[in-house]
Amino acid sequence: MENPSNVFIHWRNSLMRFHDWFDGLRSNTRNFRLKIFGFFVVINLGSFWWALLTTYPDLLTGPKAEEYVLIGFPVSFLGALFDSLSLLVTIYIVKRALSSTGNLSFLGYLSVDLVIAVLATFWVLFAFMVSGWVVSLILAIPETLESRTVLYQGRLWNVFNDPFGADNLRNMYFGVIMGASALLPTLFHLFLAGKSLVRSVAGRAVKHLG
Repeated sequence: MENPSNVFIHWRNSLMRFHDWFDGLRSNTRNFRLKIFGFFVVINLGSFWWALLTTYPDLLTGPKAEEYVLIGFPVSFLGALFDSLSLLVTIYIVKRALSSTGNLSFLGYLSVDLVIAVLATFWVLFAFMVSGWVVSLILAIPETLESRTVLYQGRLWNVFNDPFGADNLRNMYFGVIMGASALLPTLFHLFLAGKSLVRSVAGRAVKHLG
């Protein structure tokens, strides 16, 4: 059986190389935070359009076309705000994880990204509620924020009650696409963990063959 310590050694080394690369990028890039925010705005806007075109393309030709086109902008802004802040938190977590001495504390720090991934789900709902309300004011068809909250709460409960319903599957897909950028840190950690396990097992196999 593979020694877990070897896996953690490879994992730490991979994470250290990423941290050093990112730290160098941040130090050598002017207006880094502003550029990161702009990058996430583009990512979120692209995700919004992709999700809309692949789930509800009819909304772009119906009577609510203008509303949904406009909603994409505040949604992307709020999504980029969350992604930018979560990235800074993730980098801080990585730094703390690398300075830890035990493997359990190392895992403990990195598992905080799972919390961020869960929070991202609720942030997406919040972003759509606020964005829909703001756009309704712009289009002079005002809705209350409370009515928007009730609307998305209903959709969330529908997903829990009937997760395999056609509309609910489309809503879940839409949510996953919109939250994908916030999941990147978690997916990156899982990728490094898997890569470290493979490298450790491969190294052990080569050693035995030699």
